[in-house]
Amino acid sequence: MSALVIDVRGLRKEFTITRKAGRLRRTRHTVAAVDGIDLRVGRGELLGYLGPNGAGKSTTLKMLTGVLMPTSGEVRVCGLVPVAQRRRLAARIGVVFGQRSQLWWDLPLRDSFELARHIWRVPAADHATRLARFRRELDLDDFLDTPVRQLSLGQRMRSELTIALLHGPEVVFLDEPTIGLDVVSKQAVRAFLTELRDRGDTTIVLTTHDLADIERLCRRLVVIDRGRVVHDGTLGALHERYGSRRRVLVELDEQLSAPIELPGVVQESSSANGRLITFSLDGSTTAGELVGRLASVAQLRDISVQEPAIEDVIARLYASSTTPPHPRRSRP
Repeated sequence: MSALVIDVRGLRKEFTITRKAGRLRRTRHTVAAVDGIDLRVGRGELLGYLGPNGAGKSTTLKMLTGVLMPTSGEVRVCGLVPVAQRRRLAARIGVVFGQRSQLWWDLPLRDSFELARHIWRVPAADHATRLARFRRELDLDDFLDTPVRQLSLGQRMRSELTIALLHGPEVVFLDEPTIGLDVVSKQAVRAFLTELRDRGDTTIVLTTHDLADIERLCRRLVVIDRGRVVHDGTLGALHERYGSRRRVLVELDEQLSAPIELPGVVQESSSANGRLITFSLDGSTTAGELVGRLASVAQLRDISVQEPAIEDVIARLYASSTTPPHPRRSRP
């Protein structure tokens, strides 16, 4: 792995909550939102950080950016301890969090970018070069003089990405950057992030519920569930680990005279007339071998092969997770 930008060891964050335990009595419970995470991210990586609601994604990002103090464990981002060296770290990271804007609501967008230059003390020449690039790549020129409050959601997100990157950060944390965007805006954001990833000089940590983002952008995927890492690797490894199945849909001129029996092939469904059939494959038999067998016993009218959906494999991962519940301590 290239030089580490993020180095996390045994990261844990506990919260204490109070619950009603009678008319006058209350009990306090300690809940681990993040429960012993190890994570190392190299320079230039684009990491997909995925998990269901309440898994600990946002809590992890807040500890990495210095917003929250870990209960235990070690964290270094850009060689700095996030909370203890928060000011120095802030100048070396960029953040885009869904409900927290860095843009000035009533000012033209251009002024927000100029104010950011002064806040981060970016040399004018560097600022101009980066802004020119982002204006071109994110198509900002049509609304640079528009007050931020009048921008569409897609325009605002492109602007948030720009202001997060104008000071040349080493690592960028993106929390749901495509949520709620229309198709055109999503394509623009994904294309921009792909180019940023391919340059290899900016580390990107992306959390999202849009699994299409993961498929298109991320070469490495870390999945957490109930505060613990349950997968760290490629999307292909995730499919292989959790038994993703390809599907073959065939249309025949006539019904099969007998069921098809091949290793790892399951007939999932059949139309009322028996001529439209869906098979699932676990990899023991290839789609080509299945089609060859079908062609030897029936006349094929049409064939289509569907790759496994990431939604299915992620759902299977969560369902099969053996992570135990968070330890809780009760105190009166």
